[in-house]
Amino acid sequence: MNGKELLAKLNNNERVYGTAILSSSPVWPGALKNIGLDFVFIDTEHIPLGRESVARMCQLYAANGFVPLVRIPSPDPFEACKTLDGGAMAIMAPYIETVDQVKALVGATKLRPLKGEKLQAILNNSEKMGTVLEKYVNGRNANNLLFINIESVPALNNLDALLNVPGLDGVIIGPHDLSCSLEVPEDYRNPVFEEAVTTIIKKTRDAGKHIGIHFSAEPSVQTNWAEKGANIIMHSSDISLLTRQLKNDLNQIKDSLGDRRSDVRQRETIV
Repeated sequence: MNGKELLAKLNNNERVYGTAILSSSPVWPGALKNIGLDFVFIDTEHIPLGRESVARMCQLYAANGFVPLVRIPSPDPFEACKTLDGGAMAIMAPYIETVDQVKALVGATKLRPLKGEKLQAILNNSEKMGTVLEKYVNGRNANNLLFINIESVPALNNLDALLNVPGLDGVIIGPHDLSCSLEVPEDYRNPVFEEAVTTIIKKTRDAGKHIGIHFSAEPSVQTNWAEKGANIIMHSSDISLLTRQLKNDLNQIKDSLGDRRSDVRQRETIV
């Protein structure tokens, strides 16, 4: 699957499924190949991955049929260009709050290789592309998708204008930062947080855009937001799934062998 095919699937009222991958191991793409994922989320905002590592990951996952969706470290159009050059098919930009930020990112992802005054003139609608150039630009960027993170009260207040920017494909809610901006940090069942997420989902879908929210909690949380209209299911991460499953398995083994009670007694002795 490529970016164009992923967007077609979303436009056809289907859901797409992905997970966050923190490890740059070349073993993961093959291991994940037949479990039903459409895309992988590679985060360079919070994870210390270098440009070459990200490019290698994008190329390996793309070769195995996944769309590489990369969150760039900042809402910088130059970072978006570099990441696409490395093999990403979808860009996610963090902490977006203004229309100008979205326009600049549209320029970087949908109007490449245009730059400088010409790009600004086209983005500002003071100049139109000729037929030959428009065909070339559209063809070159057909597989490039753009998603923005909505993670703050100012972004929520400005959401209608953000969604109205041509070239934007969708929104990914950043639950942690949004909860902090709403002053209910990590309280994801708080009515204030739930109302904000419900509003973002409804407005995004009403605008004809696509919407997801990244959660590592139990699958029922994802189901809840999908039933409200989210069509991008971005569930958990390699490290979260591994640690949670490993902890559960070890506890079951220790319970069966009586070793967990020994662990508790040992901790109580140390304390």
